Amino acid sequence: MALYSEKVMDHFRNPRNVGVIEDADGIGEAGNPVCGDIMKIYLKIRDEVIEDVKFETFGCGSAIASSSMATEMIKGKALSEALALSNKAVAEALDGLPAHKMHCSVLAEEAIKKAVKDYYDKNGIAYDHAQFPDCEHCGSCESCGV
Repeated sequence: MALYSEKVMDHFRNPRNVGVIEDADGIGEAGNPVCGDIMKIYLKIRDEVIEDVKFETFGCGSAIASSSMATEMIKGKALSEALALSNKAVAEALDGLPAHKMHCSVLAEEAIKKAVKDYYDKNGIAYDHAQFPDCEHCGSCESCGV
């Protein structure tokens, strides 16, 4: 059995939405100090809908695949839908990630939430702070199972 699914390999070899949005409405960055992966998400938002999304990721194949899949999953969606995206949904959409690579999907979820929070902060939009936990995924997080 292969370590990585065909979907992971496809999104790693042919990542979608790579790049920078120069005039992004929201930018979120997440990193994992243990493995060194860094992920940056850029959002272009119109009427509370993600009109465009790009990413830059420095990391392993799983991190790149997770970034690519996550951006595909939120493009064209309402901000509320993007905030509801979980790392587990990203991993499932990739047909699974090895347990020791689940932190990559966590980075995608975290970077998206930080980008939405950045948009809210820049525009003075009130939000529920409970939607944006301060967890930096130290390796013992319940939500990511790492």
